Amino acid sequence: MRIAQIAPLWERVPPPGYGGTELVVSLLTDELVRRGHEVTLFATADSITLAKLEPGAIQPLRLMEATPQEAQVYDALQLSKVYENASDFDIIHSHVDFQAFPYANLVKTPTVHTTHGIIPPWVEPIYIKNKHQNFVSISNSQRRDDLGLNYIATVYNGIDPSNYVFHPQPDNPPYLAFLGRMSPEKGPHLAIEIAKRSSWHLKMAGKVDRADQDFFEQQVAPLIDGQRIEFLSEANHAQKSDLMGGAVATLFPITWREPFGLVMTESMVCGTPVIAMAMGSAPEVIVHGKTGFLCQTIDECIAAIDRVPAIDRRVCRRHVEQHFSVQSMVDGYEAVYRDVLAKSYQPNGYQKAPMIAA
Repeated sequence: MRIAQIAPLWERVPPPGYGGTELVVSLLTDELVRRGHEVTLFATADSITLAKLEPGAIQPLRLMEATPQEAQVYDALQLSKVYENASDFDIIHSHVDFQAFPYANLVKTPTVHTTHGIIPPWVEPIYIKNKHQNFVSISNSQRRDDLGLNYIATVYNGIDPSNYVFHPQPDNPPYLAFLGRMSPEKGPHLAIEIAKRSSWHLKMAGKVDRADQDFFEQQVAPLIDGQRIEFLSEANHAQKSDLMGGAVATLFPITWREPFGLVMTESMVCGTPVIAMAMGSAPEVIVHGKTGFLCQTIDECIAAIDRVPAIDRRVCRRHVEQHFSVQSMVDGYEAVYRDVLAKSYQPNGYQKAPMIAA
């Protein structure tokens, strides 16, 4: 197949540090190339990929400190480039949310939309207007069936287990880990509360976006003492693997309906169980009592720490290998592409037959 992948321009593909969507796009794109597909990646100019790269910005918009208005211009220019050349592709796969909807309606080449976040109320009208387009959810809990969207499938995000070091035992002295954006919905302040109330050492890593600066400075930074509560700033891939792999458990005290949460799979593939709030996708990703614990309250999170030694860290890794590998993810998307193409191809010549040999 000739496939266009549209990545967000906020981060490089793959991201050097935090960036779940960009990591997924990178793994998906490169594996599609390995499987013989002709793939074009629309992303930042510094992206690293096996596919043909079509740059939409010289560098990530986050590094450029682009304003929301400037980001809209870059997004529009990138989408224009994609859809002006739509006939070069059998299928277009968008990872940039509703911005691609109007363009997709104007061309014959079908578009698949993976919505990587939640759909807030203020964008619901444009989803409803475009509910006929082809949607993929990244967890069943993320689906908005109340909007009547045309979901083709749920495809869980995948990671490459070979890129993560398995830790059969946690480090000594022991500690808990937290990895994620320093934002209210990710719960870094709750992770600190769990660590302090249970008298555990906590190591934290993550980026601080401009939008979360006040929250971090007011509710997180004052609690970091550099001893019991450590903040390691934004971590690259190797640092993430070491941080979570060496931990007794990774804390995932989210306060929102997490659409997927790569941190959970990254922790488990390193052998480290996850203690999470049972919200969003967490019950689909974690096997309670086997690869971590699903909790309803902070008190339950604290109590779960004492139960962690009963978990077999090898089971944690096998769970990811079997259900959340890049191979499983790409198998799912290939099936989606073929399903969409089979439904959109019309023998009367309205749309030319797709090249689906690969």
